[in-house]
Amino acid sequence: MSNLTTMGFSPFFQKDFNLIINNFPEPDRILLLPARIIAEFRSEYEAFSEEGVIRLKPSLEFKEMEKPSVGDWVIYRKSADGQMAGRIIALLPRISCFYRKNAGRTSETQIIASNVDRVLIVCGLDGDYNVRRIERLTAGVYSSGAIPIIVLNKCDLMDDTSEAESDVSLACPGVDVVVVSALYGINISLLDKYCRRLGQTSALVGSSGAGKSTILNALIGEDRFETNSVRKHDNRGKHTTTSRFITELEGGGLIMDTPGMREFGLMVDEESIEAVFSDIEALGKNCRFVDCTHEHEPGCAVKKAVEAGDLSEGRYNSWLSLLRENRSNLLRSDKRAVKKEARRWGTLVREGREIRRRKENK
Repeated sequence: MSNLTTMGFSPFFQKDFNLIINNFPEPDRILLLPARIIAEFRSEYEAFSEEGVIRLKPSLEFKEMEKPSVGDWVIYRKSADGQMAGRIIALLPRISCFYRKNAGRTSETQIIASNVDRVLIVCGLDGDYNVRRIERLTAGVYSSGAIPIIVLNKCDLMDDTSEAESDVSLACPGVDVVVVSALYGINISLLDKYCRRLGQTSALVGSSGAGKSTILNALIGEDRFETNSVRKHDNRGKHTTTSRFITELEGGGLIMDTPGMREFGLMVDEESIEAVFSDIEALGKNCRFVDCTHEHEPGCAVKKAVEAGDLSEGRYNSWLSLLRENRSNLLRSDKRAVKKEARRWGTLVREGREIRRRKENK
């Protein structure tokens, strides 16, 4: 039977809950309860509390990154007339937050999942298979504070998956890689040790058609969620899942499904990029210059490794792209970083002019 503990209400959340309600007058505290958002609708939420499954509406305006999302723990004021409904008055701090940049050039972000312990990165071994995308997603998961697990689905379409496993393991060192076929139930039980953990939450992410909903159905043991075939011309999906929700697994554990994303503008930090590309970071320590950008400088050990074939050009370009994207996101959101970057470029321009002037005077 579900209770707050099985839904993930740990001492971490209990402590913050107590701190917040202590700011309210004592007569009001009896009406304030914790709840976890398990589904999101246009103007209200479905949540689990000690009252059971209830409907909640926000009682105040939240900023985008503070707006309650599926997986969040909130404090609500329960209805005085005994109805299974209430008003959200506060959002409890998150232990992890998986989010992405909204499509386009804006720097605004969108929450994908909150308070997730593990993220299963699902990639199909068909037209969906893309090691570079897996690298990006893994860096994004690290940035969220969750643990990434890579799931290569549709192994029934490959006679030998060892090369794909090896490529992904090399691209994402230290990350567990599991090969399954959700459609035929092959190796699905291998996911139990990640997903069936009492009070812990897993999330499924990946492109449309990768098989997230099929894996979810296989884990719960019934065809509860709609699945769809991929398009024949490009092996891509049709965005079957259109909302986020949490499902409780038999034997313990919670799992979250997420819609397929057309554009993964993941917000990642430098530490997460270093974790995924630790081999390149190690090479960079041998560069001639300490502040080498690994693009144009002489004596660059990273560029030398690419030229020698010791580092694939695809992996190098993927790493460089993430670094540039991270810097671009930082510049859009941090005015101080913008000024610092402007000063850096101003210095480079002045140095360039001085070098040209000296050459002309020789």
